[in-house]
Amino acid sequence: MNNAVLIQIAKTHLLTRKKQSAIASLGVTFGIGTFIVLVSFMTGLNGLLDGLILNRTPHIRIYNEVQPSEKQPIQLHPDFKRAVHMVHSIKPKQEKASVYNNQPLMNLLKKNSLVMGVTPQVSARIFYQSGSVLLNGNAIGINAIEEDRLFNFKQYIVDGLPLDLANNENGIVLGMGVAKKLSVGIGDRIQILSSTGATYRLKVVGFFQSGLADIDKLQSYVNIKMAQRIAGEGNNYITDISVKLFDIEKAKGLSDEIAQTYGVNSIDVKAANAQFETGNTIRNIITYAVSITLLIVAGFGIYNILNMVIYEKMNDIAILKATGFSGSDVKRIFIYQAMFIGIVGGIIGLGMGGILSFLISKAPFETEAIPTVKTFPVNFQPLFYVIGAVFAIVTTFFAGYLPARKASKIDPVEIIRGQ
Repeated sequence: MNNAVLIQIAKTHLLTRKKQSAIASLGVTFGIGTFIVLVSFMTGLNGLLDGLILNRTPHIRIYNEVQPSEKQPIQLHPDFKRAVHMVHSIKPKQEKASVYNNQPLMNLLKKNSLVMGVTPQVSARIFYQSGSVLLNGNAIGINAIEEDRLFNFKQYIVDGLPLDLANNENGIVLGMGVAKKLSVGIGDRIQILSSTGATYRLKVVGFFQSGLADIDKLQSYVNIKMAQRIAGEGNNYITDISVKLFDIEKAKGLSDEIAQTYGVNSIDVKAANAQFETGNTIRNIITYAVSITLLIVAGFGIYNILNMVIYEKMNDIAILKATGFSGSDVKRIFIYQAMFIGIVGGIIGLGMGGILSFLISKAPFETEAIPTVKTFPVNFQPLFYVIGAVFAIVTTFFAGYLPARKASKIDPVEIIRGQ
């Protein structure tokens, strides 16, 4: 039978039961719209968290962890080889936290085709002096320009610029928690005390806020040469080497290679943030599971409505078959009805999801934990809309196929006799 005729009959069936057709379409609309909003918002949120955690974290961190020797002197003495050793209060080896041969190592890494950039850091324990009160803290020596280029340093500076630190040898960028305790502003000078007892007066050139209160209450950033002076060390003293790669997925392999080849401690970003990665994966699974469930529920709604239509249209089906329509024609009529519902509901759902996502993206969202974020994060990925459209069509097709198959097997003679 001509497809145009079958499509016209399907449209007539739908229009004679406008209420049921509208309810079925709304089911698809709600499912697709919710899918778009949920996936766009949750992936946007995950992207924001990735930016806050992973993009600001070195893909590979190289450091020297000072640990106790594997074998203590008593274990090396020949007279005590077969004795039971009870060693208490083991002290670490007398060595510095500096990464050995750091300059040759950084030069080699810079030549590696996988590496986007390498920047050194120096960590130094300090005390912030406020009158007679000493506040425990930690000063991180950095190359501010490179730190910004590789790890978006300026993204969490709430006042000032990385360039202000780079241009001021005695400058310091304070965590907001420290700044509040010291009651200082931009341009003020503060006094810090090193672990060796030396005192330094530094100029406040900026404030940063990481979103982690424990860090903001302790940490500050200074120029790398100043950090070396505070630690009482020379220019070759480097406690950390931060490496950023072009492809984060290559981090683990290169990290293991660095540790084995150069005998240093090396950890990749995913190992360092394993809990965050797990949480990210779980959020994605929950988002897609809920969204797909909504679409399946909408599919069951279409299935039930088409089943009702079949029972109510028994006479019409019998007449169609009696006038020469085959079982295949009847099946196609009901599949067309399901597809009409899916297409109309899907288009409205995609539009509704896009509009709601846009409105959410413009809603104000301000928190002290993430000062650089002003609105809710939403990911307008075209792939989500393609997935939603395909899923709407596929779901409604299968929801309509079973009732259509049932309708195609109806015997018109039995229907007429039943009357």
